[in-house]
Amino acid sequence: MAGCKHLDAVETVNKGGTECQECVKTGDKWVHLRTCQACGVTLCCDSSKNRHAHAHFETHGHAVIASAEKNDYWLWCYLDKAFVQYS
Repeated sequence: MAGCKHLDAVETVNKGGTECQECVKTGDKWVHLRTCQACGVTLCCDSSKNRHAHAHFETHGHAVIASAEKNDYWLWCYLDKAFVQYS
């Protein structure tokens, strides 16, 4: 894909849910959603106040996320700072 072994390892993209599972618990709002490709949790993006997806990477080491937004088809690897679009 993008010369990143983490992105290359993704065989089927999980688009995830329609809400940040952590923001729902605290009553916070999010900007965009990202889905972890290792465990499938859907969390908020780096533009959101809580940056739950990034925190999930820092805590669990799950490097690859996908946009959970409708009509967005891309993956990002936190470790390699690699991005790839797919169809």
